[in-house]
Amino acid sequence: MNDHPLAQYRLLLYYKGDISALTMFAQQADGNVCFPHKLPALSSPLEEDYCYTSKVALHPSVLLNNINQQLNLDNEMLSLEAGFCEYVDTPGGIVSILLARFNVLDPPRKLLSSRACQLKTLPELRGRTPAEMELLRRAYVKVMES
Repeated sequence: MNDHPLAQYRLLLYYKGDISALTMFAQQADGNVCFPHKLPALSSPLEEDYCYTSKVALHPSVLLNNINQQLNLDNEMLSLEAGFCEYVDTPGGIVSILLARFNVLDPPRKLLSSRACQLKTLPELRGRTPAEMELLRRAYVKVMES
């Protein structure tokens, strides 16, 4: 298991239009939808009602700040989606998946393109690993219900 404090956390980044409800997820150049790193091979989402508590918990804002720095984004560009935390069983242990929304009126396509990322709709992301597809499905349900 990686000892780095952020190793057991990932973020899914999404954009949702306030008027159109267009929902898109950020994808890195390598196709990965988890930030900052992809999930390891053999990862599997745990049941949706699974509850996990670790001995040491990282405040989600630390992860958000890390992503802002990695992508060179303004601190107000992303906000965490309350009530979304999924868990994935990986060979290195349980990983917590959080969700963050782009706080902008229009999709930040050019901005993400300059960071070797892009925004894609759920159908455009077909073909991702089964673990990623299940996480994206759960995130989409959460976004549509909020």
